[in-house]
Amino acid sequence: MKVLDAFTKKRIEKVLQNYIDKKIPKHLKNEVQIHYKFRGKTVTLSQERPGYMGRRFVYPIAQLRNEEALWKVYWQDSKNRWHFVDDIEPDTDFEKQLKEIDENDIFWA
Repeated sequence: MKVLDAFTKKRIEKVLQNYIDKKIPKHLKNEVQIHYKFRGKTVTLSQERPGYMGRRFVYPIAQLRNEEALWKVYWQDSKNRWHFVDDIEPDTDFEKQLKEIDENDIFWA
């Protein structure tokens, strides 16, 4: 499995941490959390929220895959399968794709 080089991974981690810090208001940081996970050339974003009777639930937000030097965005269906988002053009700019996810209602329903 191919992986992101150390420099790219570190840069993406910094971008994601800045994004998370701005996305979740300070007063909600204990309630709602956004997590990211690297696997090869894939970055998966998920959101953790309080659930029933003190349990916490993790919901997938989106997946960004670096394929052929382009970042492609995917969404997850109810059967945990990932599907390419046709409305978001693949791009070399990770931050641009993250902004597309942030502004698109299908990820935050």
